Amino acid sequence: MSLPDRIDPRPPRRIYRWDLDKTYLQTEFDSIRDILRTAFQKAHEKQAVPGASALIRELAANGDSRLCIVSGSPRQMRSVLEEKLKLDGVVWDEFVLKDNVGNLMRGRFRALRGQVGYKLPAILESRALAPLEAEEVLFGDDAEADAFIYSLYADMVAGRVDERVLSQILSQAAVYPDEVERVHAAWKKIAVSDPVRRIFIHLDRLTPPAHFADYGPRVVPIFNYFQAALVLLADGHLTAPQVIKVAVEMVQTAGHNIITLSNSFQDLLRRGLPLQQAAAALVQALEGPNALLQALRPMPDIISAFTKRLAALGTEPAPPPARAVDYLAMLHHALPRTHKARKPPPA
Repeated sequence: MSLPDRIDPRPPRRIYRWDLDKTYLQTEFDSIRDILRTAFQKAHEKQAVPGASALIRELAANGDSRLCIVSGSPRQMRSVLEEKLKLDGVVWDEFVLKDNVGNLMRGRFRALRGQVGYKLPAILESRALAPLEAEEVLFGDDAEADAFIYSLYADMVAGRVDERVLSQILSQAAVYPDEVERVHAAWKKIAVSDPVRRIFIHLDRLTPPAHFADYGPRVVPIFNYFQAALVLLADGHLTAPQVIKVAVEMVQTAGHNIITLSNSFQDLLRRGLPLQQAAAALVQALEGPNALLQALRPMPDIISAFTKRLAALGTEPAPPPARAVDYLAMLHHALPRTHKARKPPPA
């Protein structure tokens, strides 16, 4: 019996879409000096946000997912960015970077800062090639327009945005005509479904989580990737031992400890995230004999302290209600920030 010439990989059950700057990488570009320093950094000098690489590796460990990266970094940085990802043990399936040199040469100066006309067609074109049943989780940050773009994308694919509203959004966001054509062309190729389960927004600029309330519970602002891992545990994307691996990386690379991680957990519970079952699974995993847990045991009664902190919260608050997003009213979220507030210095 002859063997087939090739065995095609099974289609992904889940797609994880990531931004890079301020989502995966600790990047500063508030000044010319910041931009130049970032441009000339070598791969080993670039720092990932604590827990981000561990989270990506654990999400990939199930073997039924794709990692798709769409970054506003220029294409000229591809080699150093790819080297950095390889150093971190991150394997990707798609990696799209911005053609800033091409934009400059063509006099498309709005495109240098604009995100809607860049990211929206890129992720729509990617979705057009994805299996209909593939679920998605998206990761961005609060430095630009990720919450707006990701939510708009999710509602477009789900058929909750009509063409008239989309045209108004693209017009008011000053999207170039060829980018508008790409958006509409890709959108028409996508069968209606509702694949986007979560949108995580890394609060690099410490934006208050309430700022994102109008996007509904699908958008989850996070101060760190332990919080994202907890929500993904509750959503069935991770196991408790995998969440612990994310926590361990944060302890080892960023000085977190059981108190700061517990505070992160409590923050999510106070915001109404349904994590009580995830808490029970995590406590059970922490009681295991795994040597990896030693990084999370700075004190003998760590498990008792963690459990008491969770119990002190009492009744689990109700989750925030789902809501329709008024994108025209929130269009200011999509426009480039000309003056960004700097993060406060560390205490």
